[in-house]
Amino acid sequence: MSIEIIEGYVKAGTVNSITTIEFHHPQSNSLPGKMLSALATAIQKAGLDAATKVIVLKSSGEKAFCAGASFNELTAIQDEKQGLEFFSGFANVINAMRNSQKFIIARVQGKCVGGGVGLAAAADYAIALQSADIKLSELAVGIGPFVVGPAVERKIGAAAFSSLSIDATNWRNSNWALQHGLFAEVHESSEVLDKAVSALANTLAQSSAEAMAALKKIFWAGTENWDSLLYERAAVSGRLVLSNYTKEAIEGFKTKYGMRTKSPAFCRAPT
Repeated sequence: MSIEIIEGYVKAGTVNSITTIEFHHPQSNSLPGKMLSALATAIQKAGLDAATKVIVLKSSGEKAFCAGASFNELTAIQDEKQGLEFFSGFANVINAMRNSQKFIIARVQGKCVGGGVGLAAAADYAIALQSADIKLSELAVGIGPFVVGPAVERKIGAAAFSSLSIDATNWRNSNWALQHGLFAEVHESSEVLDKAVSALANTLAQSSAEAMAALKKIFWAGTENWDSLLYERAAVSGRLVLSNYTKEAIEGFKTKYGMRTKSPAFCRAPT
C-alpha cells in the first residue's frame, strides 16, 4: 500500500510477517494533516492484518526522523474547530499505535521535534541513531506538547517530560533520551541501526502473536481514557494556535529559516 500526498507519501509493505510503514516529506519529514490521516490508517490496517506480527515505523532520509507539523497548516487555521481537527491528526496516530495489538518498533535515524518525539514515545520499542537529538519546542511558539504529552510522559516520566517541555529551545541528545527511556537502544551507525531493527523485528515475527498482544495490553494499561483525553488536549492546542503570540512566533521562525516559499515544518530540526 502506498498513499501519495503532495510533496510526501506514506507507504506500507509486509515481508515475512513484518509490516514496514514509511513516511516521507521533503521538509524534515514533517507531518501535514493528510499524511497524519494516512499514517493512522496504515497503522490501523497493519494492526488488523493477520499476516502482520510486528510493525516497523520509519521515515526516509538521514537528518530528521520527524519534525512535527506544518507551519503553513498552522498559520492557515482560522477557528477553534479547524484547530481541533488539525491537532486531532496527531491524536489519531498516537491512539492507532496504542490500540494496535502488534508491537511497533520505531527506527529513529535522525532528529525528533514535537510530534516526532510523540511518535517515538508511542512506539513500543524505539531504536535510534546517535545523532537522534530530541526537542519539544511547542512552548517556543506559544502552544505546548498537549497532544503528545501523555505518550511522552508515560515513557520518560513526569519530571523529564516537564524539563523537556519547559526548556523548549534546547536539544537533548540521544544519550539523554536513552537514559530516560524514550529510546531502548542507541547505535553509532546507520548500518548497525538497521541490523538491530531487523534482528528484533525478525525475532518478534517468530514469537507468539497471542502472547505479544497480551503483553501490549499490559504495557498500555491505564491509557484507556486517551480516546477522549488526547482530543481534549487537541482542543487546547487548537485554541492557543489562534493567538497573536503564536502567529507572530511562527512568522518569526519562517523569517529566521527562510521558509517563506516552502511548506516548512513546525519547529523543524535544523539542517
